[in-house]
Amino acid sequence: MLTLGPIAFAAPWLLLALPALPVLWWLLRVTPPAPKRVAFPALRLLRDLLPPEETPARTPWWLLLLRLVAAALVIVGLARPILGPGGTGAAGEGTLLLAIDDGWAAAADWPVRMAAATAALERAGREGRRAALLATAPSETNEPPRVIGPMPVEDLRARLAALRPKPWAPDHAAALAAFQAWRAATPGGIGSFLLSDGLEHAAPESAGTAAPLAAALAQAGPLSIGLAAGQPVRLLPPPTAEADRLGVTVLQTALPVAAEAGVLARTADGRTLARAAIAIPAGAGRGEGTLELPVELRNQVVRLEIEGAASAGAVVLLDERYRRRPVGLLPAAEESADTPLIGDLFYIARALDPYAEIRRGRLDALLSRPIAVLALADRTVPEGPEREALRRWVEQGGTLLRFAGPRLAESPDPLLPVQLRAERQLGGALSWEQPQRLASFPDTSPFAGLPVPAEVTISRQVLAEPSPRLSDRTWARLADGTPLVTEAPLGKGRIVLFHITANAEWSDLPLSGLFVQMLRRILALSAGVQGAEGEAPLAPLETLDGFGRLGAASPAAAALAADRIDQTVPSPRHPPGWYGTAGRDAGTDPGQAAYRRALNLGGAVAAPRAAPPPPAGASVVALAGVPAERDLGPWLLAAAMGLLVADLLIALWLRGAIARPAMARRAAVVGLLVLMATPALAQTRAEEPGFAQATRLAYVTTGDAAVNETVRMGLVGLSDFMNRRTAAALADPVGVTPGIDDLSVFPLLYWVVLPDAPQPDAQAVAALNAFMRNGGIILFDTRDEGTGDGYSPGAKAALRRITRDLAIPPLAPVAEDHVLRRAFYLLPDLPGRFSGGQVWVARDQDRANDSVSPVIIGGHDWASA
Repeated sequence: MLTLGPIAFAAPWLLLALPALPVLWWLLRVTPPAPKRVAFPALRLLRDLLPPEETPARTPWWLLLLRLVAAALVIVGLARPILGPGGTGAAGEGTLLLAIDDGWAAAADWPVRMAAATAALERAGREGRRAALLATAPSETNEPPRVIGPMPVEDLRARLAALRPKPWAPDHAAALAAFQAWRAATPGGIGSFLLSDGLEHAAPESAGTAAPLAAALAQAGPLSIGLAAGQPVRLLPPPTAEADRLGVTVLQTALPVAAEAGVLARTADGRTLARAAIAIPAGAGRGEGTLELPVELRNQVVRLEIEGAASAGAVVLLDERYRRRPVGLLPAAEESADTPLIGDLFYIARALDPYAEIRRGRLDALLSRPIAVLALADRTVPEGPEREALRRWVEQGGTLLRFAGPRLAESPDPLLPVQLRAERQLGGALSWEQPQRLASFPDTSPFAGLPVPAEVTISRQVLAEPSPRLSDRTWARLADGTPLVTEAPLGKGRIVLFHITANAEWSDLPLSGLFVQMLRRILALSAGVQGAEGEAPLAPLETLDGFGRLGAASPAAAALAADRIDQTVPSPRHPPGWYGTAGRDAGTDPGQAAYRRALNLGGAVAAPRAAPPPPAGASVVALAGVPAERDLGPWLLAAAMGLLVADLLIALWLRGAIARPAMARRAAVVGLLVLMATPALAQTRAEEPGFAQATRLAYVTTGDAAVNETVRMGLVGLSDFMNRRTAAALADPVGVTPGIDDLSVFPLLYWVVLPDAPQPDAQAVAALNAFMRNGGIILFDTRDEGTGDGYSPGAKAALRRITRDLAIPPLAPVAEDHVLRRAFYLLPDLPGRFSGGQVWVARDQDRANDSVSPVIIGGHDWASA
């Protein structure tokens, strides 16, 4: 391979024919004279004809130059010139070593990195070099980094394509050790191309100097470093939960200009409930903002993510610690309920206020809104509508929290977990000469694992009536075994009773931190989550991949102690995601786990810092500026063909074989045909089969390069799946422009509708209508249906604008028995990246078109899925 500036030649030996052009000049410079037309005379006239000596005519210089240019174009075109021949890669000779940071920070622009690595690999293949691969992050099976190769480029290409970013940080120390061991066993020259994530991974004391791995690569041979210029690496730490908002912070590598990041609050089904705009000043590494949501919506948020950053570091999962559940408080006497130190609700309100939304009012007003817990402090519930309303609320899933006292001991009601002793109804309480301490909480209690302070004592309590089920219903006991907290289910909810008052009159438990923790456990229990704090192991339920997508936990993922989860750094053994204890349907639905805690990457890794300067002699390549390779050979050969056709016509004219008027007409026709054929012959895809020679899917190109690439990759994946699972043989999909490209050779046209999409012109409308009329299918995707509602505002208006002049038949939602639901799998719905919403097809089946709907309209972002 020969490289001359931005152009390389894949077959440079053909350029050796260029010095032969002077010989061609000598051969072509003579043109035989044009034949002379003479009328045949009588024989006697022949003797009068003198045979003068003919001298050949000289070829005009401009015709000779045209022929030489055509010959040069043929030679250069056959040498396969390539424009922008993988501007990435390592110079030098010998093995090409691709060192790739495949940690969380590389995920945001992973396609760009893979394109650069592939271009470097292709260049090495053209140069006849072998290649090796070093991924710097540990694998999913917890294997340390290692060098794969050297091997032929064709063999390494598949390994590179299978590489994916990991949801943890790279291990440069282990990668350096692997490189040194490989280098010792692999002599010979090498050139390295390091695709860096742009972060500093060395120890703090080495800050400011070249990274050890980069320095070792530079010492071994020529080194190129690929960096995403101008693109900050961003990290989202867990938010701070405040009374009426969530405080969010975005960390990033400092930029010389001000920037803005958006943080989205999403529900479990992917709906976006709020967005916070985070301003980051120039030169700063962090920005702060708030997410303000009503408590009903805030409690639905299970995920925060940085807008547009597909990375595990840009995602934070929110567990029960970030929910503010509404708690209603009902005292026995409203006028003295909040009296400092002695009020019935004073300690409850102070304990729950940082973690819940406290509501006050009458019972009917409290139950008129969604509420998680209702606390009654020494308040009896008389028979009547109030008791029935309270019972229905508990049966529907509410948690009724009750505290004893003189009133409840004297007049108990049926809404209690256990029966109280009759004598306590008269006397009200039992007194001891010596106060009792608390016993350790049983393992079956939601309070299990909480430390019991020795200074907490109980001086009075209401006793429970002994029964066979009393032990099962007891969550907390005193040292003498008498129940302190009891619980009983009622319908879908439960009733919990503290056998003491809510103030410090009967005990000093409300004065302790244990009281706050017990109430928090009950509050969490209101969502169906049992307490599991302590050393109980939490199994991995769902884990994040490098792109921040939740999926099944890998076999290498191990359980994690609940009290160590906040101190755990994500790794192959403990990837970020959901950890919890087994519960109802937890095996198939992790959301039904008995207890869940989130392990987030942003709370365990250091703030991102820009990588140190590259070592001396290393070249830096901006990945975003890597040009795409373009094969110039077809263009040059097409131009040479046009020149040769022109030379033929000119030669015929000079010899008189074509009259000048006819010559002009024929030249115009031939020239037009050549001009029409040249673009098709000069396509960069000329080496592939023609569109009409292979079945393939197509997509309408938009003005957004990122959207085009996403759609192309989605259709590539679909084509590959169809080729593997069916008898179809689909070639690679292509982007088309209606009205310019021929649509008749494609079975399906995928069209992502952007909000700013223009209305098609008359030529495009005619081409699209003909495409649908002849059996083609157009799939319009607005990317705003169901859980994607609000993702692409303005897309529906753009859809109306695009289809205004198209022959769209009457539409109807996809029926249950429609072929789309039964053609490949039996599908209850048609999900993509988003689920829910409607998918529209032709209402009436057209027998002339094999009952195929010519148009399908949805908004599920199928290509991204």
